[in-house]
Amino acid sequence: MKRITIYFTAGLFLLGIATSCKKPTSSSSSKTGMAYNNKYNGGFEVNNKVKAGPGPGLIAIEGGTFVMGGSLNQDLGYEFDNVRRRVTVASFYMDETEVANVDWLEYLHWIKRTYPTDAEYYYNALPDTLVWRQPLSYNEPYVNNYLRHPAFQDYPVVGVSWEQANDYCVWRTDRVNEEILRRGGYLLDYKTLAGGGKGGAPATATTAKDPFNTDIYLNGQFRGDGIDGKKMKKDLNPNSAAAGTATTGKGGPVRPVRLEDGILKQPYRLPTEAEWEYAALSLAGNTEYENIADGKIYPWNGLGVRSPKKRTQGMIYANFKRGDGDNMGTGGYLNDKADITAPVRYYIPNDFGLYNMAGNVSEWTSDVYRKLSFEDFADFNPYRGNEFVNKRLTDKTKGLYAKDKYGRPIKDPAPSSKKQTWAELQGKSAKPDSSALAGKPYQPDFRGFKDSVNNDLYGNTTLVNDRSRVYKGGSWNDRAYWLNPATRRFMQQDEASAEIGFRAAMTLVGSPEINSQGKPQFPKYKSKAKAK
Repeated sequence: MKRITIYFTAGLFLLGIATSCKKPTSSSSSKTGMAYNNKYNGGFEVNNKVKAGPGPGLIAIEGGTFVMGGSLNQDLGYEFDNVRRRVTVASFYMDETEVANVDWLEYLHWIKRTYPTDAEYYYNALPDTLVWRQPLSYNEPYVNNYLRHPAFQDYPVVGVSWEQANDYCVWRTDRVNEEILRRGGYLLDYKTLAGGGKGGAPATATTAKDPFNTDIYLNGQFRGDGIDGKKMKKDLNPNSAAAGTATTGKGGPVRPVRLEDGILKQPYRLPTEAEWEYAALSLAGNTEYENIADGKIYPWNGLGVRSPKKRTQGMIYANFKRGDGDNMGTGGYLNDKADITAPVRYYIPNDFGLYNMAGNVSEWTSDVYRKLSFEDFADFNPYRGNEFVNKRLTDKTKGLYAKDKYGRPIKDPAPSSKKQTWAELQGKSAKPDSSALAGKPYQPDFRGFKDSVNNDLYGNTTLVNDRSRVYKGGSWNDRAYWLNPATRRFMQQDEASAEIGFRAAMTLVGSPEINSQGKPQFPKYKSKAKAK
């Protein structure tokens, strides 16, 4: 009897070992063994791995190391403001073309349709078409026609300040994500929302007061009758009802899309100076097994600006000014086929597939200009211009965001360089900010970080200040020297020019490798992520 008991106990022990050593599956936690996506054990949801694809208009740029400023073989202005330094740029997405007039007109149309009585919002979004005026030049036709006439709809928008370009990127982010959600059925579709559903009448008793905003939506503040779609995600959290956040659909409780679902896109933004220079240079086309076969002076190969190929021999690769009084060549055989700007898809793209990274219009970047930035910035994702902010809370206990009159979250300067304690967040603690240096309050504006010049002297000693923004790439009215990706200039962020436009970028999340096909991989770590 005793022997049987010992044997039975040992059997249970062995069974316990076998159970505890059971290999975790992709549908359960490797650390707790609990099943994912199970409404009976708490409903923790884990989605299939996805590699987020680019948003509309974007092309994937595989990052890597390069010598920033390295393509500038002669500094004609003796500025010495982009001295060679090796840096690494993370993979990202970038607009295939410059933002065109037709794109900006879409933006203006949305503002007028959404806020028909708000003349200020519309006026502030209008480009400054007066940038075409010159005292001794007859450019008045461009003042009146360049933005709106159909003949110019595919030409790059100009007269747009850095601030306006940023506002456009914010608007574009929300419109792209709204389109994804409405098309996927997570939000009410446009047709029903406009009253084209059954019966021809609006399907909603309560429509959203404000237009869609990505941050507000992700914070759970954009939902309800007349907002939620018919194909919302199932809510597996059994406590949603208790928390008052549950919405019931045909198949039971449903919820809005979360960031964890991998459905929404990252924000559109202006590219950093390093990203822009890296993308323009496009050395990936000359690279094999980490060996760069040949450098570049321009976004194309070769030392000149003309095509050496037989069919296009002698044709100019970009839209720029060949010399004094020569903006387009001789009548009967125009050299660059453009007097001012050219359509955004004209000329050949570079090795990344990007059009007009030299010539046509110079382009805004997000960086604040400093002559010696190359001495200061980090060697990974170099950037100068950080102004750290937090979204203002209107209800700190529930975490609800305060909104401005256009339904966008209000952003305030960050009070600390680290996460605040709950007591500090609720305003119940007067604990001094431990991130402050030498008793000084935390300063979230790092545009002038490491500056040795007294800010009080700006304007007396230099034209450069915290509102000076870098723009790169030559324009239709520049000489060939400015087509070099390493050249850099600056202008105030609230100013505009007939020679400056922009294109947007987007952060790439996840693995930096764009295309792994045909490349050696460790079998165990092969990515199974699906593009989305």
